[in-house]
Amino acid sequence: MIYFIGMALLIAFDQWTKKWAIESLMLQGPKSWIEGLIGFRYAENTGAAFSILRDKQLLLIILTSVIILGLCGYLIKAIRTDAHVTVKWAYMLLISGAIGNFIDRVRLNYVVDFLEFRFINFPIFNIADICVVVGVSLLAIATFFFKYDF
Repeated sequence: MIYFIGMALLIAFDQWTKKWAIESLMLQGPKSWIEGLIGFRYAENTGAAFSILRDKQLLLIILTSVIILGLCGYLIKAIRTDAHVTVKWAYMLLISGAIGNFIDRVRLNYVVDFLEFRFINFPIFNIADICVVVGVSLLAIATFFFKYDF
């Protein structure tokens, strides 16, 4: 149950930060958080990671739906089999990130991005993207160090 509460909180935080980005950055422009390092810049992404499948919203919605359902199955299996907590956290983060961006895609027809690293050339991203990256990283750790087998 704790993982589903965690997902709800992460999704809510993602959506709240995107609402802030729309209200604060869309019309007012970029802002610095840590000068020269990290800032906020409003962007609309009609693709997936690194803008792949740009403007293919229906395909992305279908793919994301299937992925979310599959990940939910894996989370339930991980909970039932008492998999390592790292695995459960990984699925919680992956599902949260997928749902956060899925909501944007269905509601707005694009994903709101707003976080940018200013010290390197890196795509603008959001909280849901962070959840996905950390979730994948945790799954890799579980696979290599805890011998997690899907």
